[in-house]
Amino acid sequence: MPGNLPPESASFVGRVHELGLLDALLRERRLITVTGVGGVGKSRLALHAVRGLARSRRPAHRDGIWWVELSPLRDPELLPATVAHTLGLAVHSTRSLAEELCAWMADKELLLVLDTCEHLVAAGRHLVGELLQTAPGLTVLATTREPLGSPGEALLELRPLPSDGPDSDALTLFRERALTATPRAADLFADPGRTALAAEVCRRLDGIPLALELAGARLRRWSLEQLAQKLDLRFELPSDPPTPLLPRHQTLRTAIGWSHELCAPLERLLWARLSVFAGSFDLAAARAVCAGGPLPAGRVEQVLASLVTKSVVRRSGPGTRYLMLDTLREYGHDWLAELGEVGTVADRHAHWYAQLAQAADTGWMGPGQLDWHRRMTADHMQLRTALEHLLGTDPAAALEMAGALWFFWFCCGHTYEGRTFLERALRMAQPTGAAYTHGLWALGAICLIQGDLATAQERGEQCTAAAARLADPERELRAAYLLGAAVLMPGDPERALRLSGPSAREAIGGRTSGPGWLLCRLVTSYALCDLGRFEEALEEATGLREACAELGERWMRAYADYILATAARALGRHEPAAGHVRAMLSGKRLLGDRFGIALGLDLLAATVAEQGDGELAARLLGNAHAWWRTVGRPQMGSPSLTAVRDAGEQRARATIGDAAYEHAFRGGAEATTG
Repeated sequence: MPGNLPPESASFVGRVHELGLLDALLRERRLITVTGVGGVGKSRLALHAVRGLARSRRPAHRDGIWWVELSPLRDPELLPATVAHTLGLAVHSTRSLAEELCAWMADKELLLVLDTCEHLVAAGRHLVGELLQTAPGLTVLATTREPLGSPGEALLELRPLPSDGPDSDALTLFRERALTATPRAADLFADPGRTALAAEVCRRLDGIPLALELAGARLRRWSLEQLAQKLDLRFELPSDPPTPLLPRHQTLRTAIGWSHELCAPLERLLWARLSVFAGSFDLAAARAVCAGGPLPAGRVEQVLASLVTKSVVRRSGPGTRYLMLDTLREYGHDWLAELGEVGTVADRHAHWYAQLAQAADTGWMGPGQLDWHRRMTADHMQLRTALEHLLGTDPAAALEMAGALWFFWFCCGHTYEGRTFLERALRMAQPTGAAYTHGLWALGAICLIQGDLATAQERGEQCTAAAARLADPERELRAAYLLGAAVLMPGDPERALRLSGPSAREAIGGRTSGPGWLLCRLVTSYALCDLGRFEEALEEATGLREACAELGERWMRAYADYILATAARALGRHEPAAGHVRAMLSGKRLLGDRFGIALGLDLLAATVAEQGDGELAARLLGNAHAWWRTVGRPQMGSPSLTAVRDAGEQRARATIGDAAYEHAFRGGAEATTG
C-alpha cells in the first residue's frame, strides 16, 4: 500500500478500548479528530491505529495512508504546500495548491493524517472542508489539542492512561521506560512495596504518557525513592504558569519542570536554545546555533547526548538527526525567553541556514548535487523558519537566501513556496544590486516552470537590463536563458535561438561551465529540435552532457539526455533514443524530479511505440499520466511536448487497438509514483 508512515519509536502500551473506537470511526466516518492535552499520546495512538490499517490492506484506502507532520509548520499559508509535498505533488501551475490538491484527490481513496495541528486550526478546517467536499474517497484523521470545528467531525477525546492498581497501563508504561533507561530497574519492580511506590508515582503523574516516560528515564540517575521524593516536593511548589491551567495541563507542565530541574545547567541551556529548531536538525546545526557563553561548541555533542538519554531529545530518522517533541520544545522556548536569548539564538539559526543555502547554491552544479538535494530536503522546515525570521528582521538577507535557494524551488519541486518567499522578499527590497537581480531571475524561473510565461518573459527582460547594468556575464546568461525559454515554450524557437544560442553566448562571455552558460545550451538544444535541425541539436546536447558529466552534475545532464533522445528519435535512430531517455529517467528519479520523469516517460512511450511495442507504450503513457497529475499541468501546455505524447498514443493505438490500449494505459496509470 502506498504511504509514508513513520516508524513507531517505542512499544505501544494499553489503549485497547480507544483503538477499538478509533478503528470503528475510521470505518464509518470521513473526518475523525483525536483530541487531548499535550503529552497524552494522541500522535502515538493515531500512528498505531493507522499502521494496523496499513497491515490489513483494506481496499478502502487503496491509494495509501499519508502522514503529514505539522508540528514544525508555523505559517498557515504553507499548509497546502506541506500536504502536497507529503503526497508527492510537485505542482507546476499557477492555480492555488488547494485547487490542485482537490483536483488530484478527486478520484483517490486514501487516508490523510494531519498530526499536531492545534496551531493551524482555522487553516486546517478550511483545507479539510475543501478536500472532503471534492474527494468522496478521502478520509481525514487529525490529532490536535482542540477540535477543528468542521461539519461532520467525529471527536475522540484521549484521556490519560489508567493509573490505579498494580496492573495499570500507566505502571506498565513506566516500567517499560524504566527498563529501557537502565537494566537495574528490574529490581525495582520485584519487590511489592516498591511496586506500590512506583504505582503512586504513576498516579501522581496523572497517567500522562509523556510525563511517565520522562520519569522512567530519570531512573538512570535516581533511585525510585529519590524520584518519588523529588516528585512530591516539586508538586508542592506554586504553579509555574502565570495563568491557571487545567489540572492535567498543570500535571504535565509540573512533570516537565521537575525533569528540567534534574538537568545539569548546561543541559538546561542547550534545551532552551534547541527550542528554535522547527522539526529535525543535525549536530552541525546544533553546534553552530546553540554554542556560546558557558556552552562551548566542543561540549554540544556531549550535552546533546545527555538530553537524548533523558528523553528530552530524540534521534530522528537515518543518520545523526535529532528532534524535540512540541511540548518539550515549548517549555524550552519559555526558558529561552526567561534567559533573554530568543532574538539572539533565532538570529544565529537564521544565518546558519542562510549560509547553508549559499553553500548549496555553490555546490549544486557539482558532484555533491544529490547530497545537497537530500540535505536541503531534510532541512526544509529549518529553511522555512530561517526565511520567515529574516523577512521580519533582515529583508536583504532574506532576499539573498531565497535567491540562493533557486535550485530548491525550481529543480526540486517547491515552486509555490519559492514564489511566495521570493515575491515577499522582492517587495521589501531596494530594486538594485546583484541580490535583487538574482531574486528576480529566480522568480522568473519559477514562473516559467509554472507556465506563467508572460510573467517569466517580463522578469527575463528586467533581469537582462539589470544584469547589463551590473556588467555581470553570469547574470546576463541566466537572463538570456529565462527570456529564451519563455518564448520557446509557447512556440517561438527562432527567437529563443537568437536570445540563447551560440552567438548570443559568445557576445555575453562568461564561464562556459557556469549555470547560465549551460542553461542557455539547454534552451539552444530544445530550440534546434523544434526547428528540425536535429544534427545540430545532437551536437549541442552532446556538448552540454559532456560539460555536466565533467562537473559531476546530474539534473541538467538528464535534460541533455532528453534532447539527445528527442533528436535521435526524429532521425529514426530508435535504439539510441531509448537508451538516452532511460538514462534521463534514471537521473531524474535519483533527484525526485517529477516534471522530468513525466517528460521522459512521454518520450520513451513514443520511442517504443515506433519500435512496435504498443502495449509497453500504452503502459508508459498511463504511468506518465499519473506523474503529470502530480505536476498539475500536463505537458506544461507546450505544443511540442503535447505532440510527442500524442504521437506515442496514436502509434500505440494503431499497433494494438483501442481496447488493448485502454487496458494497458489503466495498468500504467495505477502504478505508483512514489
